Amino acid sequence: MKPSDSLTPVPPSAQPAHLHELEITLDFVEYWRSITKRKWSILAFGVMVAVLAAVAVFAMTPIYRSTVTLLIDANKSKVVSIDSVYGGFSDNRDYYMTQVEILKAPDVALKTITRMKLWENPEFDPREADGGLVNDALVAIGFADQRPKVWNEESLARAVLSKFNKRLTVEPIRLSLLVKVSFDAADRQLAADVANAMAATFIEADLDVHFQMTQKASAWLQDRTAGIRKKLDESERQLQAYRDQAGIVDVKSASQSGQGKQVEELTQRMVESRLRLAEAENAYNQIKSAPPGADLASLPAVVRNTVVGEALRQQAEAERKLSEIAQRYGHDHPKYVQADGEVKAARDNVKRQTDNVVASVTREYEVARGTLRTLEGALGQARGAIQNTNRKEFQLNVLEREVESNRQIYDMFVKRAKETSVAGDLENAVARVVDQAKTSGAPVKPKKGQIILIALALGLLGGVMASLLMDLLDNTLKSTADVETKLKQPLLTSLPLLSKKSADRTTTAHIFMDEPQSLYAESIRTALTSVMMSTIDLDRRVLLVTSSVPGEGKTTFSINLAMAHALTKRTLLIDADMRRPAIGKGLEISGNAAGLSALVAGTAPLEQCLRTVEGTSLSVITAGMSPLNPLEMLMSQRFQDTLAKLSQEFEVIVIDSPPVGLVSDALVLSKYATGVIYVAKAVDTPYQLARRGLLRLKRADGNILGVVLNCFDFKKAERYYGEYSAYGSGDYGKDGYGGYGVGYGTGDTKTSKNAA
Repeated sequence: MKPSDSLTPVPPSAQPAHLHELEITLDFVEYWRSITKRKWSILAFGVMVAVLAAVAVFAMTPIYRSTVTLLIDANKSKVVSIDSVYGGFSDNRDYYMTQVEILKAPDVALKTITRMKLWENPEFDPREADGGLVNDALVAIGFADQRPKVWNEESLARAVLSKFNKRLTVEPIRLSLLVKVSFDAADRQLAADVANAMAATFIEADLDVHFQMTQKASAWLQDRTAGIRKKLDESERQLQAYRDQAGIVDVKSASQSGQGKQVEELTQRMVESRLRLAEAENAYNQIKSAPPGADLASLPAVVRNTVVGEALRQQAEAERKLSEIAQRYGHDHPKYVQADGEVKAARDNVKRQTDNVVASVTREYEVARGTLRTLEGALGQARGAIQNTNRKEFQLNVLEREVESNRQIYDMFVKRAKETSVAGDLENAVARVVDQAKTSGAPVKPKKGQIILIALALGLLGGVMASLLMDLLDNTLKSTADVETKLKQPLLTSLPLLSKKSADRTTTAHIFMDEPQSLYAESIRTALTSVMMSTIDLDRRVLLVTSSVPGEGKTTFSINLAMAHALTKRTLLIDADMRRPAIGKGLEISGNAAGLSALVAGTAPLEQCLRTVEGTSLSVITAGMSPLNPLEMLMSQRFQDTLAKLSQEFEVIVIDSPPVGLVSDALVLSKYATGVIYVAKAVDTPYQLARRGLLRLKRADGNILGVVLNCFDFKKAERYYGEYSAYGSGDYGKDGYGGYGVGYGTGDTKTSKNAA
């Protein structure tokens, strides 16, 4: 049976997808550890930025601000209302915001600059920009005119405008009609003077605009009034001429004349006649529509007649008596004969009365029709007479309305002209000053304390971000948690960082036996336990130890792990790194002795190739003479047979193989091993490189038991990464961990090497 038969390899298709992904996870705990790890550097950087900001702030020129408060009165009082002459605002808020925008306009600023002659102040003088080294350089290369610029008040004011607007702030006060106008300047008195001048210029400009508009409106109204007066006179003359022509004295009394009353009476009578005709026609149609021989007494028009109704009642009473007598006396009794006669008489009466009602309905219908025709004719004649009068009234009303309209327009223009003339000198200002600007006692900027605090906060934030970025860009394995999160493999053990004095290969090869109470020996026992638990069902174990690159300590770990196994089991240590063998040097075995190459080639028996480490029961087979192609030898059937034979004689075989990142020897050996142990160096091996090596082993059907993190600084990890372990703190490290208990905390990660 081959050693590899004891374990079922993991096929490539079942390999976890996370080996192909780059995952960087930093939770809040890791953020905090990154910050605390470099807290003094972060604090020093923040203080340095704050000091630089303080130097810059104290070198700045202090700027003072003065503010004047204006009240913009949208409902300002007027002697007369002439808003319709030059327009107005339907909403006070719209008027208020319009005045605020006017206050921000360049025209008011230019008038203020000219009024204050700000160009005479060195802070705003644009003429100081002429000349100088910069201007001379621009003139030399042809980008500026060599002739001096000719300045006047207008050009100076426009040159100052840009800087003036940067210093000016117009701020409406919310939910009020107040506006704050602020100005910043290095001279505190100048700031107050400019703010007050800005308010005065705005008020005077508004008064000037209103005065000019009033004068224009007054002149226009005077011209229009003269033309409207002529039109009014002409319309009055046309009205009077038409009255004379039509012979109308008082047209309004026509509606009260006899013709009007006649039309009203005829109309009323015609309405009544139509109602009577409708009733008569309804009754007449009922009678006409009755079939021949029908009983007309049952018609509604006949039944409603009181005489017919009484006759029907008598007929019903006679028939009732006849029915009673017939039941009591029979048909031959004299009373029956008398009652039957009364019934016939009642029926004849009903028929006679019905005929009379029918004849009466017909007569009423004919009379109603004749009456309606007569009334319609009389009403038509009366309306014709009224229509002639209405035509004259219509033309008269048109002329009267024209006269009245011209009179109203004329009166309005006369009134507006007088209002405009009077209001020209009485218009109130659009705004008034509520609070004059005063000289400021303290500069508004720079805010030294605030800037320094912000600089300190930004410096600290920059330091924190730099620390996090450094950890983010650091792709090495810094903690035991990185093994599981970045490599996605279980951690077998962490080997401590050794001191410089313990870095000799021969010393490190015997740590487990020479210093059994050391932290390193305890870590080896942890790895031993992890391996035993991972292969608990196997009686024979072939363990392959490899790494990504040389110098990660796999040889030292292989020797000490084999020594730990040798305490309880028959253990064999094989040096399969035939290119750079190191086990022989560590155990002080001669390099010329027969080794693995001779054993596989069959040039030496097993007894000559086996060596026993002094003081232990560990058997060792060194690499021996290096063959021309070590990979072919490891892939040969002879090597498989040799390894199978050795696995029958030894319970545990530990194979030290070349790094998987350089050659493929470890990939071949992984097929024969029951488990692969991968060694990675803390804070040195890029986890991408280690993950790539693990992926290659899995693709080669290697059974990876876990990862050993070598050269791990427990004290630094506890301080920076939160790796709390009894190995690195408390009295545990002092009792029996002597040389190594101190060394791993102070060793240099660049110079302290555990092994090859």
